[in-house]
Amino acid sequence: MNIIVPIKQVPETSNVKMDPVTGTMIRDGVESIINPLDLYAIEAATLLKEAHGGKVTVITMGPMNADKALKEAIAMGCDDAVLISDRAFAGADTWSTSYVLAQTIKELGDYDLILCGERATDGDTGQVGPNIAAALDVPLATYVSEIESADPDSGELLVWRMTEYGYEKLQLPLPALMTVVKEISFPRLPTLRGKQRARSAEIKLYNASNLDVDKDKIGLKGSPTRVIKIETPKVARGGTLLKPTDDQELAEAVDQLIDFLKAKEII
Repeated sequence: MNIIVPIKQVPETSNVKMDPVTGTMIRDGVESIINPLDLYAIEAATLLKEAHGGKVTVITMGPMNADKALKEAIAMGCDDAVLISDRAFAGADTWSTSYVLAQTIKELGDYDLILCGERATDGDTGQVGPNIAAALDVPLATYVSEIESADPDSGELLVWRMTEYGYEKLQLPLPALMTVVKEISFPRLPTLRGKQRARSAEIKLYNASNLDVDKDKIGLKGSPTRVIKIETPKVARGGTLLKPTDDQELAEAVDQLIDFLKAKEII
């Protein structure tokens, strides 16, 4: 079973800064890590490979230093790594990012399953996985919490996915794409042998010149969504602060609270 896992580098800190002109995230000078929710996809892919054979290829789109994330994924059990890096891809929204990832997967070919994390912790949209599935025209299952069985010979998976009302059991034909949630696995730590293999691993590089991409669909120019305005939300809570210092003031405070709750028709 050949599995492809798209991952993303995200800022390690929650103190994210945005460029007010382009509306994109400022990543310079910010330490990056593998998107934590992608680690569950890596683990699920590795478990499937161990059970059914094949290989796991991890891919990411980002700057050249994103190879650090790819090597960490190799240390966790992935076999091959692909870096998609070009200034022409900078500023891409989720649609443009998905387009480039899908074109890369087409270039790689020969895959049975694509596993993605539920969402990225920086953008928090959960759109890239489903967009890739749409671009490749393959079946999609989101919020998968368990892979009950996999039969590569018949080309089917039996999976459980989380919904607002409980769980759904789906029979998924391959090739397909799944986005997974935390319940699917517990990510393993990189091993010493894995780190040694990652250190010498060759990372395949793709860019705008060796991928079959439409120049009008990549980067900031090819992104159909735009950030028009960025604001920091301000939380303003009005109210009365009561600080009773004796029994009489305490009784008065209780009466005021009761009157307030009655006015709001809470009691």
